[in-house]
Amino acid sequence: MSPERPLTGLKVLDFSNTVLGPTTTRYLADHGATVVRVESQSHPETTRISSPYAGGEAGLNRSGYFATHNAGKLSLALNMTKPGARRVVEKLIVWADVLIESFAPGVMARWGLSYEEVRRIKPDIIMASTCLEGQTGPRAAHRGYGQMASALAGWFELTGWPDGEPVGPYSAYSDFIDWNFLIVSILAALDHRRRTGQGQYLDQSQLESALQFMVPALLDFAANGRSATRMGNRDPHAAPHGAYPCLGQDRWLAVAVTSDEEWRGFRQVMGDPAWAEEPRFQDLAARKAHEDELDGRIGDWTAGREAEALMNELQAAGVPAGVVQNAEDLFRDPQLEHRRHFAALDHPEMGRYHIATIPFHLSKSENRPTSPAPLFGQHTDLVLREFLKLSDEEIAELVIDGALE
Repeated sequence: MSPERPLTGLKVLDFSNTVLGPTTTRYLADHGATVVRVESQSHPETTRISSPYAGGEAGLNRSGYFATHNAGKLSLALNMTKPGARRVVEKLIVWADVLIESFAPGVMARWGLSYEEVRRIKPDIIMASTCLEGQTGPRAAHRGYGQMASALAGWFELTGWPDGEPVGPYSAYSDFIDWNFLIVSILAALDHRRRTGQGQYLDQSQLESALQFMVPALLDFAANGRSATRMGNRDPHAAPHGAYPCLGQDRWLAVAVTSDEEWRGFRQVMGDPAWAEEPRFQDLAARKAHEDELDGRIGDWTAGREAEALMNELQAAGVPAGVVQNAEDLFRDPQLEHRRHFAALDHPEMGRYHIATIPFHLSKSENRPTSPAPLFGQHTDLVLREFLKLSDEEIAELVIDGALE
């Protein structure tokens, strides 16, 4: 492998917070970019003050949430309400190739850092803004996290039980999937600049990005007038399809039978019980018509089996099946271990912690995280002296101004 990573030399000025923006810049850092996070103690980054905390002890440098999404970056303490901070940011804009921010629309403009103003400082810079619903339109000013974007995008209408309320997917779901679009957009803009010398502005809407994962439901409505809604673990094109209880405390196995061939494999693993040969279970339409009974019979059978062993048996018979894993399972999963999915990093305050790495490997260069998440303001002096070449006198003025806090 080449010791040089694909994005070595790329310089990123990071004003983003929470998950989507920081995940994007972390993956840029994993591929070699130098990422400088701008953050202030007067308004700490959301995940710095979010649990879980290492050892259960709260602190700006102890959040596992922050540590996961900010590995490999540099932290610059800068209070944007102070006059001196603006002068530092102008120098950083000249230094940077990419500026990314995830504030509500209008925040950067109030600091005098709209794209038009940033472009006047550095004409070829690439500036990316990501927010709930985009920078323009009647709801552009709406604030919210990924939970709101997921609800607006229709996910909450699809997740839950038919006779119950919407439950929503896990956490700020759109934050964890929408970064894919932002990072590809940034790479495309970098390629465009390489070919033309032109920078540009990227305006990402979390809502519109999340809609990309709703395409089957949207197409079904557009073509057939059907509006998808909650159906629990069921699927219109598969039966059995669900999570079934297994031996042990809260152990489950997910199964998805989508063809008669898979159903024959499933019956084989069950030992071809007599009930499975009855006409009401012979094809998909019949199984769907008697799905409550089908799920009950399968649940009775799986309840006496160990989830991992049953998964392997079903997979060997050509039946899609997977253990419903918890966090403990994931850290000892043999496939993830083989692929070195979790990286151990040594943090100066938290000690050793593990984070998920990028889900693809490069054959010619490394792309695993190189360093832990930074302590708050850990690299302020480095950035000011080494990157911006500020003198002792200039730094002292910033300290007196209160800009470096």
